[in-house]
Amino acid sequence: MDLNLKIEGMRDEIIRSTQEILKIKSVEDTPKEGMPFGEGVAKSLEYALNLSKELGFKAVNMDGYVGYAEYGEGEDYIAVLGHLDVVPEGDGWQYPPYGAEIHDGKIYARGALDDKGPMIAALYGLKAIKDLNLPLSKRIRIIFGTNEETGSNDIPYYLKSEKPPVAGFTPDAEFPLIHAEKGLTVFNIVKELEKKGNGDIRIEYIKGGQRANMVPDYCEAGIAAKDKRAIIEKVEDFVRRTGFEVKVEEKEDKLIVKAFGVSAHGSVPEHGKNAIMIMFAFLGEINLPNSDIKDFIDFMNKYVGFETKGESFGCYLKDETGELSFNVGVIDMNEDKVTMALNLRYPCTYKLEDMMNPFNKRIEGTGIKVENLAHQEPLYFAKDHELVQKLMKVYREFVNDNSEPLAIGGGTYAKEMPNTLAFGPLFPGKPDVIHQANEYIEIEDLITITKIYARAMYELAR
Repeated sequence: MDLNLKIEGMRDEIIRSTQEILKIKSVEDTPKEGMPFGEGVAKSLEYALNLSKELGFKAVNMDGYVGYAEYGEGEDYIAVLGHLDVVPEGDGWQYPPYGAEIHDGKIYARGALDDKGPMIAALYGLKAIKDLNLPLSKRIRIIFGTNEETGSNDIPYYLKSEKPPVAGFTPDAEFPLIHAEKGLTVFNIVKELEKKGNGDIRIEYIKGGQRANMVPDYCEAGIAAKDKRAIIEKVEDFVRRTGFEVKVEEKEDKLIVKAFGVSAHGSVPEHGKNAIMIMFAFLGEINLPNSDIKDFIDFMNKYVGFETKGESFGCYLKDETGELSFNVGVIDMNEDKVTMALNLRYPCTYKLEDMMNPFNKRIEGTGIKVENLAHQEPLYFAKDHELVQKLMKVYREFVNDNSEPLAIGGGTYAKEMPNTLAFGPLFPGKPDVIHQANEYIEIEDLITITKIYARAMYELAR
């Protein structure tokens, strides 16, 4: 049995198939019949299932919510679960975000690492197992999810009619292995802006961010002011003192102030620069009239600012699996209401109320309300668990790395599917380009991942 040799022989096919699926823009869009998450996501799923058929697998489309490729016989099955939907591409790309161009041995595209490249790797890993006719005691399924980035409504749909795998992994994080994932919440804080205030400056709107689970790289505010020159000078002074990138332009009767940050994943907000909070820091310095929006801006500057762990808010938590993370992801404010989307993640040994009780205490009496809270419980597998042990053994056969399994900020697909852990695809020491401009996968890593996943599937199903 030489899985590695077999996979080396499929190198060109693996690269080509990865490029083809990356050219499909699969950001969630308007639902259509048979396309619950929009046309782009549906096309991506269709491509994956057609490829699965070409490679000789049974391929099933479950009403556009999820699909799978299956091989083997047996009552039980093991699974590789990944997602074909992607976050919006954002700005700042050196190469076209859906071009799947190869430069310096890397394929550049949104979804290259998260999760399209690794899912193609898993599919070809399974083909290698099939072509070598390796003996298995269980079926193997590659499950193509379609809604991981915006709610994970796909896997509950799957589990309504399918039993879960007896073991599995998702290529939705990093190596060596994730054994613990933080509890994850996404919710809005909302305030009605009843007290308008009278003065020479009025904020007409603030808009910024794309998703709660992304550090926003852009925010803009429309400001009506009698003395526009004074605001322009304030911007120039703010930039000089802080080094932040903030620009201002005149448009008709108002000023448009634009703040630029650096995007990052919402689980590691400390890796980015939050454009919304840059905007709030600036707005906190101009002479706004006494009003509800001024109160909201002052509140956020005082209790959040550029902190990413909830310290001043009073909801900081820490255990052996890590610290709480606090991301301000989106703002949508008009003259009547402000809505802000937050993404908070708490360490594995705590409960939701350990975070939300102090959070709610902080907003008491401010007119700020919590709405639309979505919550995922933490995930925890002991390091001596059989699944942890098997996957770690496979990983160490390929990589000279004796590091221990990791605890992370949560949000991988493993939380959606029982008996599943996150396993790769990012190797230690490599830049984390997930959700960032110029996302890429190195071709050599793609091939190594295919070998690791083939071996892991075989070990779990033999």
